[in-house]
Amino acid sequence: MKKELHIFFTSLMFYTRIPCPKNIDHHPDYLNKATRYFPLIGWIVGSISFLAFYVFSLFLSIETAVIIALIISVLTTGAFHEDGFADVCDGFGGGWTKEKILIIMKDSAIGAYGAIGLVLLFLLKFKLLSEAILLFKGDNPVALFQIYLLFISAHALSRLAAISIIFTHEYSREDASSKSKPIAKNHTWKEISGSIFFGLIPLLVLSYFQYKFILALLPVFIMRYFLARYFQKWIDGYTGDCLGATQQVCEVIYYLSILFIWKFI
Repeated sequence: MKKELHIFFTSLMFYTRIPCPKNIDHHPDYLNKATRYFPLIGWIVGSISFLAFYVFSLFLSIETAVIIALIISVLTTGAFHEDGFADVCDGFGGGWTKEKILIIMKDSAIGAYGAIGLVLLFLLKFKLLSEAILLFKGDNPVALFQIYLLFISAHALSRLAAISIIFTHEYSREDASSKSKPIAKNHTWKEISGSIFFGLIPLLVLSYFQYKFILALLPVFIMRYFLARYFQKWIDGYTGDCLGATQQVCEVIYYLSILFIWKFI
């Protein structure tokens, strides 16, 4: 149990800005095992984001509360995944060879593709999440709980889609320059089963109330498949930035899927 707590706090420290015990560090062995808790971190980030939304929705509009929830989410993770998304936009938008793409993605400066991508990403998140929340009408506890499940299922499932790439593809960089490289090694059934368990539970619970929402799995993992294939084609695998971009894109696809399922199925 003590070792599992250490692994969990390693995951929490690596993927968020939430304070952790002083004895927790980026030890490669624990960081590798921490992937099993990556979707669980989505529960935490989603819960904090939902709490911010709920508090501010009591005296502000839904749209304003959603914006604040998105800001709190970014602050909680330190824009960890958004930064990866921007780097992928810059790298694949400006590079035409594997070497050039990797060099651009490693550059800390944000370019035009990354800036444009982030603007469009947050516009989509804001609009889709605002509309999805309005699907659960009423101020009763059940509706509020469903909105909470919407938040954490989006974060958990998108993180499952992202982390699953490391189980099926190879890490692209040949050197050890990336801090994300330790997560790409020696995965066991514990990492795979843990990721799947924590990634699917929130959606399964939400599907108890709205059974059709389970269909959101399909478009999310179709997008995951095409992203992984795209990364494989251009850079022979993935990097940490690719995982961050996958998480962000799949989160948007999830909100879009929920709206589509509600209106058309």
